[in-house]
Amino acid sequence: MRFQLTARTGHPDFLDLPWDEPLAEWEHERLMEMPMGIHRHVVRTVAYGDRFYHLKELPRRYADREWTFLRHLKSEGVPTVDVVGVVSRRNNAAGERLDAALITEHLEYSVPYRLLFLRQEHRTLRDPMLDALVHLLVRIHLNGFYWGDCSLSNTLFRRDAGRLSAYLVDTETGELHDELSRGQREMDVDLAIEKCAGELLDLQAAGVLSPNVDALDLGEELRDRYEALWAELTTEEVFAADERYKIHARLRRINEIGYDIDELELIRDEDDPGTTRMLLKTSVVEPGRYRRILRSLVGLDVQDNQARRLLNDIHNFGAWLQQAEGRSLPESVIAHRWLERSFEPTVAAVPAELRSRRDDAEIFHEVLEHWHRWSAEEGTDIELRDAADRYVREVLTVLPEERLVPPAEGADEDEDLEGYLPDPLATTGEMEPIDVSAPPATSTSGDEPQG
Repeated sequence: MRFQLTARTGHPDFLDLPWDEPLAEWEHERLMEMPMGIHRHVVRTVAYGDRFYHLKELPRRYADREWTFLRHLKSEGVPTVDVVGVVSRRNNAAGERLDAALITEHLEYSVPYRLLFLRQEHRTLRDPMLDALVHLLVRIHLNGFYWGDCSLSNTLFRRDAGRLSAYLVDTETGELHDELSRGQREMDVDLAIEKCAGELLDLQAAGVLSPNVDALDLGEELRDRYEALWAELTTEEVFAADERYKIHARLRRINEIGYDIDELELIRDEDDPGTTRMLLKTSVVEPGRYRRILRSLVGLDVQDNQARRLLNDIHNFGAWLQQAEGRSLPESVIAHRWLERSFEPTVAAVPAELRSRRDDAEIFHEVLEHWHRWSAEEGTDIELRDAADRYVREVLTVLPEERLVPPAEGADEDEDLEGYLPDPLATTGEMEPIDVSAPPATSTSGDEPQG
């Protein structure tokens, strides 16, 4: 058996796998079934202990491109799957050359879009999914990456404090540039609309999505949201000399959606010498602002909306703590006391056998949401630990697995989605078409002080 393995450290060596056989013919004890999106290439999953890896068979030139692109985008902070290695120069027993294989690690707590729709979260799925795709497209375009294959199948979704975060999966058709032209960006968005609309039409044909949904209208809304976010982050603005407050307002809006400005350039407008004017150029925009702040405070590495939610609770906790102690406290002290007294005890209330239903940050967020609602119903603050215990009993025990979606729930996506199970929290036990054109239900705010 002959092959060449290029891999990152900190992972298995994969040497016990039958690389001299096409992936479609493998029969190996490490193989396991998992639900995935639709792929043009053969994809298999292997398990090494509690870690899972996806192997995708494709021509070497595309495998090398994906290896390069995924590593680059990851280093730039773009949410992507973790690429682990490339196996190339594979020969079979007869000495014939086989395609290469790209190895990526399974993204824990990620859910394919089809399974999201089948779990009947239609009231809260439409806006979060559109926003997640838009943020992902904007982030890769800011990094000069043309995707060329943006689709729901090539994206994984993770829960992010009641919203969704989108992770890029497939980059074999991508192109990396210093900067994308407007035409390149528009073409990428057009392709995304076309592919996503086709996938929604497939769901309608399978009886999962309501026939009343206009897939193309949803696609056009994706375009509108993309243009609005891109403009907010990159548009040059002109201010009068006495309008510096508008500069601060613009920066605050950008910060509020999770981005930092790495470079701020103010230029006098020579076209109007009678008036002193300034030009604001947001030439470099770095996402992940709240993640970086939270990581520096308490060492937790979570997603963007989760980080914002947790930081808000730290501030609320700090206000209560300083009032209780009658003195001002440093932010670092408040953050570590919050971690010890609030976050860690809440997560620890979840039994080990249920921890795979949600990641720790999402569990904490959902407990806060229920704490707020239950306290409002009682007319007084209930203890956070009591809310955590009640959340485990009444909510978490009936939620489906998400750290690793079981194959029984995933089934075979080439069989018209047969075998998928509805969400146990659904209001009916029958599978009903989902109308994602309806606006999401208003949720109770969880941004109140936690006492």
